[in-house]
Amino acid sequence: MTKYAMVINVEKCVGCHACELACKAEWGVAENEHRTWVKPTYPQSLGGKGLFDLVAAFYVGQCNHCDHPTCVEACPTGATFKREDGIVVVDYDLCIGCGYCVEACPYGARYIHPTLKKVDKCDFCAPRLEKGLEPACVETCITGAKVFGDLEDPTSEVYKLVYEEGARGITSEEVNIGPNVYYIGDEKKVDLIINKFPPRKPKLPTPASIWEKLLKPLLGLGVVASFLGASVAYFIQLFKGEDKFE
Repeated sequence: MTKYAMVINVEKCVGCHACELACKAEWGVAENEHRTWVKPTYPQSLGGKGLFDLVAAFYVGQCNHCDHPTCVEACPTGATFKREDGIVVVDYDLCIGCGYCVEACPYGARYIHPTLKKVDKCDFCAPRLEKGLEPACVETCITGAKVFGDLEDPTSEVYKLVYEEGARGITSEEVNIGPNVYYIGDEKKVDLIINKFPPRKPKLPTPASIWEKLLKPLLGLGVVASFLGASVAYFIQLFKGEDKFE
């Protein structure tokens, strides 16, 4: 079985933002939003003294296609789901733009598209994969800092980088949901990225928030009442032994 993952080499990333631009051009990402992004950490000390104790790196972020994605748990319609190959995707026909998955993502990797009113995010360029192509950001990276492949394939480069060379995902003691975007390179630089950009605690919807954001407005429009009425009528038909409405 295939399980897609990405490894980012912090030694090779030069912060050129080519991956961001390629992604935006490929998928029409909204202005001032990102499916992938590059953020500098700026030189920082990790406890030593002097100029040579300063460390800096570029944090390249995106959807982590986690093993246990909290965005899937938060989605009330099933629009967000995890494929068998590990990619977390969005069914735009089912997405209602409620934003619960945005709040539930520990990596800030989702946004509501201002025009489509649907959630948007990285999907590892799934349509490109179906054509035998690499993700646009991987293909465009001028230094080869991004490596993409199958974690279940022992001959793949990502397998070797993760299981043999110790590439690490961004996790914390509080949040570890199995990210499948990994970082490798100088340990101090990887530590700096993980410490400066830790995963935030997922904010999952509560019954109260669902009522306020979804059901209450619909009730005002009579939609919920109509839905409940139709549901009752349907079950009455079932009890009568009829399998459909005439």
